[in-house]
Amino acid sequence: MRHTVFLAVSLAGALAVSACGEQKAADDTVERAFQDVNVVDESDLNDVMLTVADPNEAVSYFQRTAAESPDRIDVQRGLATSLVRAKRYTEAAPAYARVVKLEGSTNDDRVDYADALLRSGDWARAEQELDKVPPTFETFKRYRLEALIADSNKEWKKADSFYETAAGLTTRPSGVLNNWGYSKLTRGDYQEAERLFGDAIRQDPSLFTAKNNLILARGAQRNYQLPVVPMDQTERAQLLHTLGLTAVKQGDVQTGKALLREAIETHPQHFEAAVRSLRALENAG
Repeated sequence: MRHTVFLAVSLAGALAVSACGEQKAADDTVERAFQDVNVVDESDLNDVMLTVADPNEAVSYFQRTAAESPDRIDVQRGLATSLVRAKRYTEAAPAYARVVKLEGSTNDDRVDYADALLRSGDWARAEQELDKVPPTFETFKRYRLEALIADSNKEWKKADSFYETAAGLTTRPSGVLNNWGYSKLTRGDYQEAERLFGDAIRQDPSLFTAKNNLILARGAQRNYQLPVVPMDQTERAQLLHTLGLTAVKQGDVQTGKALLREAIETHPQHFEAAVRSLRALENAG
C-alpha cells in the first residue's frame, strides 16, 4: 500500500515536472515566435520610415532606435539615409562614417558616404572615400560621383568617360546628361553642351533646368531663337528672360531688351524679375 502511494506521488511529481518542462518549452517557442514577428514588424517600419515618412520624423525614429542598438548596421544605415533625405548633409556624413566602420558594411555604403561628404561640401574627403571603393564595383551612383569630382579637378577626359559610363548604367539618364552638358558649357564647348542638354530634355521633357541650360548654351553662340522643346507659357516666359539676359551679357543689348519685353508679355502673370531687368537696362540708357 505504501509502495502504491509512493508510486502515485512519484508519478504525479513526474507528470508535474514534465508539464512544467513542456510549458516552459511552449513559452520559449511562443517568445521566439513573438521575437521573429517583432523583427519583421520593425523591418517593415524601417522601410516605411525610409520611404513615405516625413524625413525629419524618420531621423527622430532612427536616432531613438540607434541609441538602443548602436551596433545594428541596418538602423545606423537608416539614420544616415534619413538624414540625407532631410537634407541634413553635415549630420549625414558622420552617420555614414559610423556605418562604414560596422561589420557588414558594403561598397554601396562607402559610395553613399562619399555622396554625403560631397553634398556637405567636403570634396577632398569624398574623393578619398571613393578611392577606397574597388574599381570592379560599377554602379551609376559611383560613376556619377566620380564624374563630378573629376569635373571639379578639371580632369576633363576622366570626367567625360565617367559621365558616359554613368549615363549607360541608368534608365533615367536625364540628370547626368544635364550635368555633363553643364560641364561642357563651363569649358566653352557650347555646341556639345547644347546637344547634351537636348538629349537630357528628350529623356525627361519636364526637366526645366536642362531647358534653361540649353538657352544659355544657345545664347553663348548668339543664337537667340527659342529651341523647339516642350514648354508651357510660364516656362516660355522664363526662358525668354534667360535668353534676354544672355543677349545682354554678349553685348547685344537691344536684342536683350526685346526678349525681356516678350518675356513680360508672354508670362500669364506679372513677371517681376523680367520687369526689374528691363527697367534696369532702360535706366542705364
